[in-house]
Amino acid sequence: MDVPHPPRALFLMGPTASGKTAAALALARVMPVEIISVDSALVFRDMNIGTAKPEPEELAVCPHHLIDVVSPEEAYSAARFAVDAQRIIHEVHARGRFPLLIGGTMLYFKALRDGLSDMPSADAGLREEIEQQAASEGWPAVHARLATLDADAAARLHSTDAQRIQRALEIVLLTGRPLAESYARKAAEPPDLDFKAVAMTPSDRAVLHQRIAQRFDRMLEQGFEDEVRSLRQRYRLESDMTSMRCVGYRQMWDYIDGRDDFAGMREKGIAATRQLAKRQITWQRQFRDKWPEYVEVDSLAADAVAQVIALAEGFSSPAA
Repeated sequence: MDVPHPPRALFLMGPTASGKTAAALALARVMPVEIISVDSALVFRDMNIGTAKPEPEELAVCPHHLIDVVSPEEAYSAARFAVDAQRIIHEVHARGRFPLLIGGTMLYFKALRDGLSDMPSADAGLREEIEQQAASEGWPAVHARLATLDADAAARLHSTDAQRIQRALEIVLLTGRPLAESYARKAAEPPDLDFKAVAMTPSDRAVLHQRIAQRFDRMLEQGFEDEVRSLRQRYRLESDMTSMRCVGYRQMWDYIDGRDDFAGMREKGIAATRQLAKRQITWQRQFRDKWPEYVEVDSLAADAVAQVIALAEGFSSPAA
C-alpha cells in the first residue's frame, strides 16, 4: 500500500535586494503557485514603502499570503508564523496549487522547517527588574551579570545590546539553564511537510551593496519619510516596537525626532540594510551545512531565474 507523500513546499530565500521577488513572479507565470511571504516586516499593514512591499500589479499575478496581517502596534513572532504557514501550505495543496515561501526572515524559515525551541514566555516582573538595573548601572553591568551565569551566552553579545542581553538573562534566570541548552530543547517537532530550499545568493557582494543603496534611495524618492510620519499619526507607536525596529524605520524615526540629519539617516539606513544582508547570508551558510535539501543559485547569473524555475518544476512533481 502506497504511503501518501507529505505536502511539498519550496523555500525561496536570499538576502535583501537579491532578486527574489522577480524570480517568484516569473515562477508564478509558469506554475500554479501561491506565495507565502516569509518576511517579518511585510506582515505589518500600512508599512509599504520602507518594506518594499509588492505593488498591486505584482500581488495580482497570483494569491499572496501573510502580507498586511497585523497592525504596526502589534507583534508577530516566529512561532505564529510557523502555525500560520503550516495551515496555509495545507490549504494551498487542497486547492491543487503549489506553495512558494519567499522572503529573507531566516528565523521564520528555521522555525517552520526545524520546529521551535522550548522557550519561556516573557516575565513582566523580571524584565522590570532587569531594566531597573540597566537604568541605574548601565547595560554593560547587566551584561556582566549574564556572564556570571552563562559565560558562553554573554560572549556572543555586545555589552550594549540591550534587547538581546535582557532576553538572554531573562531566559537563564527563568529556566536555570544555559541559553544554548534552552535553545536545544524543542517545544514542537518539525511539521510533516517536504521542503526544498533554494537560496539566491549574489557572487559579488559589491553588486548587492550597490543594489541596496539604490533601493534605499528609491524608497526615499517614493515618500518613505511621509509614510513614517503618517504611521506615527495614525497609530500609537513607540520606537522600541517590533514594527519600528525594522531596518530603515528605526533610522527614519531618529531623523524625524531630530537625532540625525538627512544625510546621516540615509547613510545609517543603507549601512543597517547591508548588515541585515550580511546576517541573512550567515543564516544561509548554516542552512547549507545542515539542510540536505538546500541548493544555492548565484542571483547575479544571467540564467538565475531559469535555474529557480527548473528547480521548482522538478521538485513540485510527485514523482520527484
